[in-house]
Amino acid sequence: MVALWWWQASPAPPEDAVAELPVPPFPPRITEGKDYEACLATLADDPAGALATADSWLAKGGGDGAAHCQGLALIGTGKPEAGAAVLEHVAETGKVPPMARALLLSQAGQARLMVAQPAKALADASTALALSPADADLFIMRATAEGMLDRYRDAITDLSDALRLDAPRADALVARAVMYRKLNELALAQVDVGRVLSQDPDNADALLERGILRQRLGDEAGAQSDWQHARDVDPNSTTADLAEQNLSLLEAGPERR
Repeated sequence: MVALWWWQASPAPPEDAVAELPVPPFPPRITEGKDYEACLATLADDPAGALATADSWLAKGGGDGAAHCQGLALIGTGKPEAGAAVLEHVAETGKVPPMARALLLSQAGQARLMVAQPAKALADASTALALSPADADLFIMRATAEGMLDRYRDAITDLSDALRLDAPRADALVARAVMYRKLNELALAQVDVGRVLSQDPDNADALLERGILRQRLGDEAGAQSDWQHARDVDPNSTTADLAEQNLSLLEAGPERR
């Protein structure tokens, strides 16, 4: 349902970075109708046009479908806080079934994370989980918010629940490794990234995290190798940027870390 948002840390502060949320080209639906489909269809390529359509439709009584499209279009046009507020309002007051409410709150929570509002994201995820308790993505989203609030043990619990529901989730394993590292439980963090890399040796996020763990444990050559590999897997990604930053800090020597 949701895209995972979590952060990786560099050897020196500032450690954390949060990825941006793209508006999905085919967002899940909360209702039906030709106008609704037409509005959603323009989100990916023309979010400003979708916003104009949604605003006009809403003024004519478009209801929950118009508001949903408006909220997503606000996010797509660079106004995630406003978009989240719209989605939360629809979830609270709209005539939508429980699973649709959970969807709206998951999208709102992601938008809250975009603007570093983890407490509100946590509230959205918790309400959504009460409606959809078997959704691994919602556990991951709540864990992301908990991590941003330094609630690492709670995040580990939620990520473990996500993995109970969906054991192969590499993103949850890497995220849990980050939380273990934050608690200085490096052996457990190594187990989680090791599980990912045993299945996918080119997983850039796991390579980035294993490099951080290796650097923490004094293995700078291993850290350098992992970060170079992470950078080379997808050179244009946020993960590659973080790996490059870590390599630069490593090359600068301990006085620069």
